[in-house]
Amino acid sequence: MKKIEMVDLKGQYERIQEQVNKSVLNTIESTKFVNGPQVKIFQEHLEDYLNVKHVIPCANGTDALQIALMGLGLKPGDEVITADFTFAATVEVISLLGLTPILVDIEPKTFNIDVSAIKKVISPKTKAIIPVHLFGQVADMDEIMALAEKNNLHVVEDNAQSIGANFTFSDGNKKKTGTLGHIGTTSFFPSKNLGAYGDGGAIFTDDDELAHTIRGMVNHGMYIRYQHDVVGVNSRLDSVQAAILDIKLSYLDFYNESRKAAALKYNQRLNDHPNLITPFRKGDCDSHVYHQYTVRVVDGDRDGLVKYLNENNIPCGVYYPIPLHLQKPYTSNQYRSEYFKVTLEVVDQVISLPMHTELADDQIDFITDHIKKFLE
Repeated sequence: MKKIEMVDLKGQYERIQEQVNKSVLNTIESTKFVNGPQVKIFQEHLEDYLNVKHVIPCANGTDALQIALMGLGLKPGDEVITADFTFAATVEVISLLGLTPILVDIEPKTFNIDVSAIKKVISPKTKAIIPVHLFGQVADMDEIMALAEKNNLHVVEDNAQSIGANFTFSDGNKKKTGTLGHIGTTSFFPSKNLGAYGDGGAIFTDDDELAHTIRGMVNHGMYIRYQHDVVGVNSRLDSVQAAILDIKLSYLDFYNESRKAAALKYNQRLNDHPNLITPFRKGDCDSHVYHQYTVRVVDGDRDGLVKYLNENNIPCGVYYPIPLHLQKPYTSNQYRSEYFKVTLEVVDQVISLPMHTELADDQIDFITDHIKKFLE
């Protein structure tokens, strides 16, 4: 059996090695390293894939979130609601801009933001909601968009973990994640479903005016060289990463289907275990792209299982061990533990198993056999 990796980037690269090497070499030989033609090509291909009017590439997923909020023209003190159970990038950009993060609990099945919790904290200062499509599962965007329209709020999707997933609205309309709200963002960190060989990110919108503003913001606020029309940052996707991403974009649906197939095999091996809750999939089979395969260990020793798996050369991860409202920069007197009942429960239960496009059946058998043996 091949060595088990949490994310097998080398195996994935070997499948597309010839294409990647050729494209990277061509890009280097062009010497168009920043805002070169390859960036424009990738941008256009991603717009076509997502069926969105505007893709604005940038340097990383955190920048994408920050620039999206900058583009909305929010003011210091404005409140932005997001989930307590997610990676810190989602909340740190809110604080960096002088905005006020309002953290709320999650749904127990999907790990995504709880719409009923959002409703309880909307105030006159609330200006935006950032739903995170966590672990590859789409948040309840029907309810979120209806709530946003009712309260005149912006919706910024954090789509760092779910690119390629679909959401079917109650009217039957189906759209890609990242294009469901007013603005979407993503990360191309190497381990993502669509990952670069370094950092990268992008912002999506159908709003022409907003897209124009953001295109200037990612490039020092310039539309004409040395003429700065808005306050901007230096956040550009380099041409080499764009060349790699353009090749991998053509494989994204295949990658996501491979992850779904691996998740199905995990489910078949683990579904009936009394101490495990396997990932819930809301809606049809294309609503979850399994960036992570995250189970909950109930009435069991999650930390002991992590140690046992590592001792048997099975990598795993705990995403995320400490909720954001207990992290030093984001604590607040307004928060009470009863506001985060689900989050505080799942942080002691979740464990993410190896999940990637190269995961083999014998590896899944080995992993699940060890999990069941430990939990006997």
